[in-house]
Amino acid sequence: MPQPDEKGKTPHIILKNLMAGGVAGMCSKTAVAPLDRIKILLQAQHKHYRHLGVFSGLKHIIQSEGFCALYKGNFVQMIRVVPYAAGQFTAYEMYKKHLGGSFGQHSHIDRFLAGAAGGVTAATITYPLDMIRARLAFLSNGDTIYTGISDVAIKIFRQEGGFRALYRGYLPNVIAMVPYAGLSFYTYEKLKYLCMKRASNYFCSKREANTGGLVLNVFAKLLCGGVAGAVAHTVSYPLDVTKRRMQLAMMHPATYKYGSGMWSTMRMIYIEDGVMRGLYRGMTVNFLRSVPFVAVGFTSYEIMRQMLDLDTGMKV
Repeated sequence: MPQPDEKGKTPHIILKNLMAGGVAGMCSKTAVAPLDRIKILLQAQHKHYRHLGVFSGLKHIIQSEGFCALYKGNFVQMIRVVPYAAGQFTAYEMYKKHLGGSFGQHSHIDRFLAGAAGGVTAATITYPLDMIRARLAFLSNGDTIYTGISDVAIKIFRQEGGFRALYRGYLPNVIAMVPYAGLSFYTYEKLKYLCMKRASNYFCSKREANTGGLVLNVFAKLLCGGVAGAVAHTVSYPLDVTKRRMQLAMMHPATYKYGSGMWSTMRMIYIEDGVMRGLYRGMTVNFLRSVPFVAVGFTSYEIMRQMLDLDTGMKV
């Protein structure tokens, strides 16, 4: 009987999805790690980098701290990104399955909601690691505030308010995650559908072993993922800036004021620096990183799904 067979396969399918998501997360984050670090330094206006741009900032990091400093904080990022990406992609597939058809057969609203819910689920589980990683990435030569991952966690817990302090900036992160993750998955799935429907000769190949279902070629995956990343990051970026200011607020007395709450932090950023130089500060580097980040993430994930026989192609 097919019903028991499907139930029996569920844990195996979930494990494969977790593996595919974890690999995708590692590939995408490693690809943009240097841009991630300079983005944090620009967003929080580090004293040594506030007057620099993206490329001059990257050059300054290499000259003052060495090439490996471009990847400062990336180890904890890997610890975070594997469960985060694995959880996000797997949760997305599960939510999409349960929501499938709720808004009509050809509607992509369910994919927006599934993407948003998957992003919130993964962010909630791994947020403390994002906090630790941001603190480490913000350090420059001569800073002796923290000695390592465990030291960051212990000091935040003991000196800044216990377990709750590890979730400082969580609210803007979750609010931003809804349009960010939702639009990422929605835009990618919509563009994927359009490529298969309107331009399959250019963007798709057939999988004969799976009854001829269509799959995107690598170029199309990167293109759809890049556009999805640009759209999603543009909408959610001010909340990302707010989150970073709140995460890093307690590192210096002059920035304590940014740790009081989401709306007050956003208001202070706007009053002090305006929209483009405040709420959208670092947007250039964000575009430079968001396009390859989302593109590599979706591409790696779909390739892994095909390798693990989770994606049998689509008929349109």
